[in-house]
Amino acid sequence: MQPWSADLAGRLEEHVVTSELLRGNPLDDPHERPVLVYVPPGYDDEPDRRYPSVYVITGFTGHVGIWRNRMPYRRPFPETADAVFASGEAPPAIVVFVDAWTAHGGSQYVDSPGTGRYHSYICDEIVPWVDGHYRTLDAPGHRAISGKSSGGYGAMITPMLRPDLFGALATHAGDALFEYCYLTEFPKCVRHLRKYDGDIRRWWDDFRSRTSFTKPEDMELLNILGMALCYSAREDGTPDLPFDPVTGVLRPEVWDRWLAWDPVRMVPGHAEAMRSQRAIWIDGGTRDEWYLDIGAQAFHRALLDAGVAEDAIHFELFDAGHGAIDYRYPLALSWLCHRIAP
Repeated sequence: MQPWSADLAGRLEEHVVTSELLRGNPLDDPHERPVLVYVPPGYDDEPDRRYPSVYVITGFTGHVGIWRNRMPYRRPFPETADAVFASGEAPPAIVVFVDAWTAHGGSQYVDSPGTGRYHSYICDEIVPWVDGHYRTLDAPGHRAISGKSSGGYGAMITPMLRPDLFGALATHAGDALFEYCYLTEFPKCVRHLRKYDGDIRRWWDDFRSRTSFTKPEDMELLNILGMALCYSAREDGTPDLPFDPVTGVLRPEVWDRWLAWDPVRMVPGHAEAMRSQRAIWIDGGTRDEWYLDIGAQAFHRALLDAGVAEDAIHFELFDAGHGAIDYRYPLALSWLCHRIAP
């Protein structure tokens, strides 16, 4: 295994898409965004053939450039995805790597006055752009979305909200059952904020003034601030924290706004959309530090209770924590491609 590069049997193409929906966004983040599109082996040989598509979205703090990162003794996902198709393990598909990074780490793939219209950006700009530039099968039954952590969260909620576009999904350790994956972080943040007189904006100003992640509180405060911008921002973009930053007492009216975005709680209201899915892959590590294996179980049960056919779901827990589970991605990709192939 070479430590620096490898040849692909298919091809990874780089683009920049201008988004009108992200122009003038609340964080003044770029409205021109990179998009990577992988085309499988043989794409140029059959000019009349159309292909299913799989959209891949990143976790919190992720951007499209992370797909080029190479860990020791492991290949990055574009290469392991290429191997799936080159070996004939799965029917060929177009794989789209989407960027939804924000200055606060991520967008959770929702439309929010705190970050911008990232849900609409994917659904109303990126999908039509891909369909207009590549020979895709333009139908929800042939279009899937996949991601890990916050990307897994986006993969759960996007087909709920837009079943007219997405008919399959894969979620790896996706954010779910918020009382376990987020609530346990709140008291840690209260302790951290003692250094900043309970003002998370003071921490943010400090964070931006120095090298990132050089203080122990950085990741936890960034995560809570980022989620507040996505789930509980006011119309003017100001984020409301779901707890009192000095006493730690929950603010029920704000916490309820977070819970309304919990995929487990969203399923009953989007049961028909979930029943329309051709394939749903759910997995998570049994040692996940944010208890997202429990969230995966709860999401799985919510789907079954909503009437989703058991044979449409692949549910699996495996021995791992939250990190370094990229070896799961090609497994889900292969399974999805078999389900969304024409």
